[in-house]
Amino acid sequence: MPTDGFNRRELAVLRRLFTPYRIQEFLDKELGYNKEKEGDTCRSPRRVLRDQVAQCIEGALFAAAALHVQGFPPLIVDLEAVRDDDHILAVFRQRGHWGAIAKSNYAGLRFREPVYRTLRELVMSYFEHYYSLEGKKTLRRYSRPVNLHRLDPIGWMTAEEDLWAISDYLAGIPHQRLLTPAMTRRLSRMDDRLFAAGRVGAVE
Repeated sequence: MPTDGFNRRELAVLRRLFTPYRIQEFLDKELGYNKEKEGDTCRSPRRVLRDQVAQCIEGALFAAAALHVQGFPPLIVDLEAVRDDDHILAVFRQRGHWGAIAKSNYAGLRFREPVYRTLRELVMSYFEHYYSLEGKKTLRRYSRPVNLHRLDPIGWMTAEEDLWAISDYLAGIPHQRLLTPAMTRRLSRMDDRLFAAGRVGAVE
């Protein structure tokens, strides 16, 4: 098993998360939602374990580290929105199909079972659940999977400083468009029931 600078206590926690769904359960049940304004912090997985809170990118980095300990490559994908925050997924493949783990204040933007044949198919499963507080569907683009091993020189798993280099890197790489302009013009508003369902348990 890789250690990557984690101490024995940290590794013991990560090794208990031996399936992707157990990692998601840990994000949902053991880590509070980081209520600081998005962009104020970008904690490493070590700091997330210590502080017991995470927001979107922090949850994705933690999940990628936990997947890495289980033998998966540490992959993340950036979902890019219009007039809304981006959302970061930790993604994985099992038997040739994609799944995802995520930390979100919206119920529909979290776990996906590994049943999606392509990355685009996985990303589109988030489309109806990705909306602004004004009830507009905002997901527009997605990045290729980024293997965080390329960022090992900054010690992303255990760094004490905020990992803005990862956020900056994601912002600078190409993203694939999901919708044509005509599709965008025809989008309807969110269904009120789905809007309410997505906000169940949200931290205000």
